[in-house]
Amino acid sequence: MSLRRYVRTLRVAFLGCLQAVTFASFIACGGHTARTLPVRTALDEGYPREALSVLNDEMDVKRATEIPKDLDGDNALLLLDRASVQQSLRSFRNSQRDFQAADKAIDMLDLSPKAMEDFGKYMFSDSVGKYRAPPFEKLLINTFNMVNYLEQNDLDGAKVEARRLSVMHKYLRDKLKDEGVSLGLAAFLAGSAFLQAGDPDEALHWFDDALRFPSLSFVRHDVAHAVALGGSYRSKRIDKALAGGAEADANGSEILFVIGDGRVPHKIAVRLPIGLAVARVGILLSATTSTSALAMAGQGAVTWINYPTLDESVALTSAPLIQLDGVAVEPLSSIDLSSDVRQTFRKLEDVAIASAITRMIVRAGVGAAVGAGVGAAAGRNGGGLGLLAGLLAQGVMAAVDTPDTRSWETLPGRVVIARSRVAPGTYQITMSSRGVTHKQTIMVAAGATKVVSLFALR
Repeated sequence: MSLRRYVRTLRVAFLGCLQAVTFASFIACGGHTARTLPVRTALDEGYPREALSVLNDEMDVKRATEIPKDLDGDNALLLLDRASVQQSLRSFRNSQRDFQAADKAIDMLDLSPKAMEDFGKYMFSDSVGKYRAPPFEKLLINTFNMVNYLEQNDLDGAKVEARRLSVMHKYLRDKLKDEGVSLGLAAFLAGSAFLQAGDPDEALHWFDDALRFPSLSFVRHDVAHAVALGGSYRSKRIDKALAGGAEADANGSEILFVIGDGRVPHKIAVRLPIGLAVARVGILLSATTSTSALAMAGQGAVTWINYPTLDESVALTSAPLIQLDGVAVEPLSSIDLSSDVRQTFRKLEDVAIASAITRMIVRAGVGAAVGAGVGAAAGRNGGGLGLLAGLLAQGVMAAVDTPDTRSWETLPGRVVIARSRVAPGTYQITMSSRGVTHKQTIMVAAGATKVVSLFALR
C-alpha cells in the first residue's frame, strides 16, 4: 500500500468511526432517563397535563384514551407512567384501563442472578430487552388500581384487583421474605375493599397481613369492624388487636383519605472505575472474567464501566393538609414507598455492575477483532490503522452501552392514609400536598366508606 493511499484510508476510517461514536453517543448516552426527562420536568413544575401530552407523543397515540397497538417495547412502561399521571388528574377510568393494559404487558423481573439472556443485551446495552418490573412494582400496579375502583365506588372491580395482587403479595411475603412497606399498603387497601364489599372474613385475612407493619397499627379498628360484621378468621395478630380494646364504629360510616405525593427515585447512568467494580462484585464473576478485566485495566485499554444507580429522592418533610368541613384531619400513617425502591435496588445493583463488566470484555474482544481485520486488509503497513480501528470500535460500543435506566418513574414516593368516622351525610373535603389542592363535596351513606384520593407527583 502506498503512503498516500495509507493516509487516505486512515483518514476515512477515523472520520467514519468518529461519526459513529458521535451518533451513538447522541442516541444512547441518556437512555430511558433522558427520554422521560420532559415528563419529570412537567410534573416537577406542576403541569401534569403537559406530562400526559409528552407520554402520548412518546407512545405515538393522539388521545389519553388510546392504548398503543405495540406494547412489546418500552410502551408498556410509558403506559404505566401515564396511568399514574391520569390518576393524578382524577381520570380514574382512563387510569384503570392503562394500569390493566400495562399489567398484562409487563413481566416480572427474576431477582436471582442468572446467565446472560442474549448476546446483544450484554454486548451493547442492558436496555435492549423487554422491560421486566421488580415484584414490588407489579404489586403496586394492582394496589393503585384498587384506588381507582374505590374512588368510583366499584367494589366488584376493587375485589378483582385485590385478587390479582394476592399472587404477587404471597410471592413477596413467603418466597422472597420481603418486608417492604408496599406489602402493608396493598394488604390494607385489599382488606378495605373486601370489608366494604361485605366479605369480612376475606378482609380479616388481609388485615392480618397489614398488622405486621407498625405503621399500620390503626388497622385494629378495621379488625373490630370486620368481626362485628361476622368475620370469624382469627390469628395471633387478630386476637391481640381485639384484646387491645379496638372498637367498631356504631354506624360504620367513614371517609378514607389516600394521598400519594412525591415520586420514587428514578435510575440514572453512572461510571465506575473498572478496578473498583471488579473488587466490589468479584464474587459474581468467573475467575477468567475477573482476570481479563483487571488485565485490560492494567493495560489502559479500559478505565471505567457504565451501570445504573438511583438518583436522589425528593425530600418529603411536610405532611399533607387534610380538612373535613374546615376541620383538620390528622394522618394515621405515612408509607415510604421510596424505601422499597432502594431496598430492591440494593439486591440488583451488584448484578448490574457484573453484567457491565461482562459487556466491557465483549466490547474489547470485538475491538481487537476489528483492528486485526483492518490491519490485515491494509497489508504490512496497516498495523497503525488496525490499532486505531480497534480502539475506535471499542469507543463506538462504549458509547452505545447504555445501562438500563428504565423504571416506573411516576410511582408516588409516599402514601399517606387518614380517615374520619362520620355520620351519614354530605361533607366538604380539602386535600393539599406539594402545591396541589383538591376540593370536593362528597356524600357518605350509612354504613359506607367513601374513598377520596389526591396524587401530587412532584
